[in-house]
Amino acid sequence: MTSSISLLLLQAPGVEEGFFNILVHYFNEGGPFMWPVLISLILGLAIFLERLIFLNRVDINTREFIFKVKEALQNGGISEAEELCSNTRGPVASVFTAGLLRAEEGIDAAEKAIQSYGSIEMSILERGLVWLSLFIAIAPLLGFTGTVIGMIQAFDAIEEAGDISPSLVAGGIKVALLTTASGLIAGIILQVGYNYCVSKIDRLVAEMEESSIVLIDSIALYEQGKPLITPEASEGGDTPAKTDDDETQS
Repeated sequence: MTSSISLLLLQAPGVEEGFFNILVHYFNEGGPFMWPVLISLILGLAIFLERLIFLNRVDINTREFIFKVKEALQNGGISEAEELCSNTRGPVASVFTAGLLRAEEGIDAAEKAIQSYGSIEMSILERGLVWLSLFIAIAPLLGFTGTVIGMIQAFDAIEEAGDISPSLVAGGIKVALLTTASGLIAGIILQVGYNYCVSKIDRLVAEMEESSIVLIDSIALYEQGKPLITPEASEGGDTPAKTDDDETQS
């Protein structure tokens, strides 16, 4: 079945000899354990792409958002700030919403709500990463299993022939090397994606924790009747600085 699939791919109109055909050729020579390695790579990449899209979607300009929340809290009170947070995506906005909902009960209640909901948001950000780490571990192990199978085939050929010759053991050793290489390559690719997601989550969590402190201070100032934003800031003098993401987009 594997050979027929590769034959159809190689004979397809418009497909020229090149890198893709070489991959198909080696994939078929690697034996049946190439399929589990490929499936692990595909599933791992699917999880990585889903996390990548989600993390980029919830990533907002935190400094600008905090400024807007302070402005809404100062001008319209807790209800207006709560509405602003409800209409904004991302973990920072969700944590702010939880804190503002309990703000009328006091600073301690708002702080506890922020801490509790912060843990929930962290679990949402990390969702799926445990499966990605699973495929990172499984792919090389499947490759090594194919290596063992290939070596067993090589020794079986030697046993049946009763003699050692390169042509007898070459096939089994080739299977062993191909499955090992494919498993390691799949693991490396998925590990890079995993580390990128973890670094992005760490940054989002740090922003969430820092912003929560700012929100608690802002609620305290609001309850004391003190201004949250200076007149200079309202006129744009204290406009939030650009983040690294903004500079990259510009």
